[in-house]
Amino acid sequence: MPCYPEGVIAMKQAHTPALCARFHHASELIGRRWTGAIIYVLLQQTCRFATLRDAIPDITDRMLSERLQELEEEGLVERTVLPETPVRVEYSLTRKGKGLAEVFSSIANWAEKNVPLSAVKPKPQRRSAR
Repeated sequence: MPCYPEGVIAMKQAHTPALCARFHHASELIGRRWTGAIIYVLLQQTCRFATLRDAIPDITDRMLSERLQELEEEGLVERTVLPETPVRVEYSLTRKGKGLAEVFSSIANWAEKNVPLSAVKPKPQRRSAR
């Protein structure tokens, strides 16, 4: 069974519909807390760790590090170490990660139409004194 079946299936079926394992894995990966925000920021530009941390309110260093490692293991994020003094590390999306641009654009368009600003509570900006 394909993950995205053609057409609409009638509701008269007697069996339980199956969940595509690939879709389930992808939605669990992208749906993890902070992961969508990390991908969203990296779709805009390559970032250093501190830039990502400052762009995403309330994320901890530990959680950002864990999520970046997960995304790197999945082949969505590339970690580049630049041999400078001090050493500089940058994170960017791979081709596979950039393939999510259309998905994130659709989510952003949906949010623009369906999520009222009153539902979005602005968080205070973190001070960059680290």
